[in-house]
Amino acid sequence: MTTPGARVGAEPADEPLEATVISSDLVYEGRVWDVRSDTVAYRDGTIVRQYVEHPGAAAVVALDEDDRMLLIQQYRHPIRHRDWEIPAGLLDVDGESPLETARRELAEEVDLQAADWEPLVSIFTTPGGNDEIVHLFLARGLSPAGAVHAREDEEADIVLEWVALDEVIAGILAGRLRNGIMTIGALAAAERLRVARAETAGR
Repeated sequence: MTTPGARVGAEPADEPLEATVISSDLVYEGRVWDVRSDTVAYRDGTIVRQYVEHPGAAAVVALDEDDRMLLIQQYRHPIRHRDWEIPAGLLDVDGESPLETARRELAEEVDLQAADWEPLVSIFTTPGGNDEIVHLFLARGLSPAGAVHAREDEEADIVLEWVALDEVIAGILAGRLRNGIMTIGALAAAERLRVARAETAGR
């Protein structure tokens, strides 16, 4: 049975749509991001939506030669947890590409550099509440960065752990690890490795 309105056989893809914004008000101006309220013409009427206006971010899945994934643990006040994450940072430097941000964050957060970089995926983190897009990269060929960076606030007591990729995914599925960006990064990296191994075995 086919649901009315469903597209049969179509390859799903997010569809850009520039709805007409009738008005846009700055509700709150924050230190890192703002909150806006937009009145939008949609279909035969209007809707009002408040959302966080976000600069976007880049994140890094760093894998060593044994396919262990670098996780970092730090305090996140909104969720009242020290959750396990991956190195990431805001796209808040003018003219800096997402890849350049990823390189910078890997060096600043965990004092590492990588010889090999690949784009993994780009994701909308919370499309109903903010306009954030995060670009995830796979980093391999790791070595110490040229300088050690000072850390403050939540990063002052950051914890680093190298965890087998399979164990990370097991932790995600068991509910022990719940950071969304880390989850997407681990699953995407595992699939990237699976495909690479299948291609190698087929030669």
